[in-house]
Amino acid sequence: MDTPKLAIPRSLFVYAILYGGMVCMAGVLGVKQVALGPLAVEAGIFAFLLLVVLSSAVAELHGQAIATGLVRLGFVPLLMSAALIQLVLILPTDPGMYPPAVAAFPIVVGQGMRMMLAGFISYGTSQTLNVFIFNKLRGREGPGGLVWFRGMVASVVSQIVDTVLFISISFLGERPILALMGGQMLTKVVLSIVLVPFLITGAVTLGRALDGRRA
Repeated sequence: MDTPKLAIPRSLFVYAILYGGMVCMAGVLGVKQVALGPLAVEAGIFAFLLLVVLSSAVAELHGQAIATGLVRLGFVPLLMSAALIQLVLILPTDPGMYPPAVAAFPIVVGQGMRMMLAGFISYGTSQTLNVFIFNKLRGREGPGGLVWFRGMVASVVSQIVDTVLFISISFLGERPILALMGGQMLTKVVLSIVLVPFLITGAVTLGRALDGRRA
């Protein structure tokens, strides 16, 4: 019996599934603030870094157009998860639910419309920019040239843009934002420099292996 072949490359299939999951997880994890030594950042950055890595890896393996399409398709799980969260929040709570969880649930998953809009705008802009910069830096070197460096630079720039957009749209006029923006930006840049080169190199290598290509 012949094994059916996927209509799309195996790496694209796997990374698209992971990408959709990380889009949803970034908002949920972002509720918690974590301390990394002297640096403090919302925990959603880890899922967001994986989004950067996955979109860059797809751009390297399958081209800028497909990677940009992946970013746009990311709005589907993002919007559906936001709609489902709002639905669950308005449904009546079971009287037998664990009382502390009743109070905690809206805090963990609930977001104001302004912050939700900020998330949509910052996600779409920064991720599209990440793919554009990553591909633009390829220049004449072609696939495989300085993947770790291109991924790091694209991540740093896109993380800065993401922070500026999200914090400005979410909090401008409500609280001082410069200190908050500076701390978040510094942390995201440091994590991009430390983690992304290894993650993007690994993702591209794994993608080529999934597709049966040589490194």
